[in-house]
Amino acid sequence: MKSFDPTQLSIGEVHGHLVGAVGPRPIALASTLDAEGRPNLSPFSFFNVFGANPPLMIFSPARRGRDNTTKHSFHNVKAVPEVVIHAVTYAMVHQISLASGEFPEGVNEFEKTGFTPLPSVKVKPFRVKESPVHFECVVKEVIETGTGGGAGNLVLCEVVMIHVDEAVLDASGKIDQRRIDLVGRMGGHFYARAHGEALFELPQPNTNFGIGVDALPREVRHSPVLTGNDLGKLGASLRLPEETAVNEHKLTALSEIFIAHQAHPQELMTILHRHAHDLLAQGLAEEALLTVLAFNDR
Repeated sequence: MKSFDPTQLSIGEVHGHLVGAVGPRPIALASTLDAEGRPNLSPFSFFNVFGANPPLMIFSPARRGRDNTTKHSFHNVKAVPEVVIHAVTYAMVHQISLASGEFPEGVNEFEKTGFTPLPSVKVKPFRVKESPVHFECVVKEVIETGTGGGAGNLVLCEVVMIHVDEAVLDASGKIDQRRIDLVGRMGGHFYARAHGEALFELPQPNTNFGIGVDALPREVRHSPVLTGNDLGKLGASLRLPEETAVNEHKLTALSEIFIAHQAHPQELMTILHRHAHDLLAQGLAEEALLTVLAFNDR
């Protein structure tokens, strides 16, 4: 592994490592007004949600690394401390890219991008009709993290009104992740689309946490066959099975494997681990755990 001291790198090199590894990053399409009431629209991938009570979002119109200039959105939220943050979907990506252009001050990006402005309910900046989710926000604070090129300007926004297109809601009224088709920012010119096979679900442990990888036998933890994801699935099991259950699985589901390879323990273990790997790929974690424990109990 190659190591880097950020103080020995250029701003561009540091930025490249950061955005190349931290992603996909959600994109905030931020609508603001300048001191004269002129609209501005710009996307930011230094963005996320940071709480629900109060509902808080933060985006960063960072200083430009190449010349240390600041962005119009940064000045706007200081002059008019309100913003509308929009979800960015795949259907919008080319218009979003166009909005990221460094147009002269006062240029209306709604007109440049072809986005449709809608009046907001609680704040002055306009909403973007084409986005399926709009968050009207008041700016609570702007934190300047530095004065040099590449420094972040954290805009802390409290959500005061939410608008959601019914087309992206499921039957229970929640946003359906398979319908909303969100886009995230990667490093360089790359983006990621949260759609189709790119989406997958994982159970969230919370209070029902698993036994952990450390509860597995040593030969399982250091298996050359089982992957880190395999170990994570096994470690997510809520409890170790009883010895009787392991023996029963060994005598029924695994009997042919044991009979064929019992004279060669290392080969037997490898075959059992391969079988467990296949079971885990099918979502059969309980059977996989019984399989790897059967070798330990041979």
